[in-house]
Amino acid sequence: MDDVDSPEPTRAPRGGSRRVERSGLPRWFRPVILYVLFAIAAYQMSGWLFHNLKGFLGLLFLAWLFSITVEPVVDRMERFGMRRGAAAGLVLFGLVLLVIGFLSLFGALLAEQLSQLVTALPESLSSVTQWANRTFDTNFSVDTDHLRITPDTVRELAARFTPGVLGVVTSLFEVVFQLLTMLLFAFYMSAEGPALRRTVASWFPAQQQRVISTVWEISVDKAGGYVVSRLILAAFSTVATGVFLVALDVPYWLPLALWTGIVSQFVPTLGTYLAIALPAIIAATTHPINAVWVVVFGTLYQQIENYVLHPRVTARTVAIHPAVAFGAVIIGASLFGAIGALVSVPVIAVIQSLIETFGRRYELVPEIAGSPEPGASDTNRDTGDTVDTRAPDE
Repeated sequence: MDDVDSPEPTRAPRGGSRRVERSGLPRWFRPVILYVLFAIAAYQMSGWLFHNLKGFLGLLFLAWLFSITVEPVVDRMERFGMRRGAAAGLVLFGLVLLVIGFLSLFGALLAEQLSQLVTALPESLSSVTQWANRTFDTNFSVDTDHLRITPDTVRELAARFTPGVLGVVTSLFEVVFQLLTMLLFAFYMSAEGPALRRTVASWFPAQQQRVISTVWEISVDKAGGYVVSRLILAAFSTVATGVFLVALDVPYWLPLALWTGIVSQFVPTLGTYLAIALPAIIAATTHPINAVWVVVFGTLYQQIENYVLHPRVTARTVAIHPAVAFGAVIIGASLFGAIGALVSVPVIAVIQSLIETFGRRYELVPEIAGSPEPGASDTNRDTGDTVDTRAPDE
């Protein structure tokens, strides 16, 4: 009897397929779940690190800004034959001596006038408000009780924020430690700048090395140039304002001049108005007409700075739109506090320079750019050739 062909027995699926069929899940599901969990854990860890290290990161960025600010001087001293480490140390030591010399000459006067200004500010606001009410028949009022600073207020603030001698010593030690830390990092970043750039570039292929070198040079040039230009303009503004306030016999001229120079240059958009408002209020307490002269001086000096000083001092820096700069300060203050507000504009300057360097723009179509009159001719921006913009059938 012939054997009847029986169907071949069904082979058992492999272990992996059996598990997939039994669970009803596709094979890619478990790796995706693992990747998602890993991404969530990495996000949580990075957020925790950012929250706990943002103060140190801000201090590190300040050190980098400080190092690239002095880098042109260090480069020039290195070209004259001095070792880069010695040049960086000499520049930093000279800046420290300059600050100590300024504090030795004007520190006592600055502290005395600053304390008197803080104490007299409520009464100054009150007297200016009363003069405005009498002159313009208004009904403004200022609650000077909340602004008045008395010895009891000072003792209360000291007891609240610096409890005891130990708190004062600890706070002072923290400030000194942070300052020394910033100077130490700034020294190493300035002394080892070229070596650090070569080390970072060596981790990437040749094409990426050129991009990294270009990005590094743009960052140093634009951020450092921005800081240097703002410091120079702040120095001009401080000296000019101080001389004018002394000539006008306005009290507390030194802190008011420093306030005007720093705020007008490092606070975008609103800095000019905030800078001149405080000296005008203090000047009005002596003679109301002095406030007018202060405002006139601030307005005239702003025009001189905009059309004479600013184009020459900031010739190598990037121009930033005021709205962009103001938004950058708000974002930087939200993320890093006061340090973020200080360094936000240089960061935006670097980002804008990188976009202008690596980005690409195209010619606008006529209906967007606004086509010229029929029969007119235009000039090609790239070739300089004259292009006929008339329609083909004309």
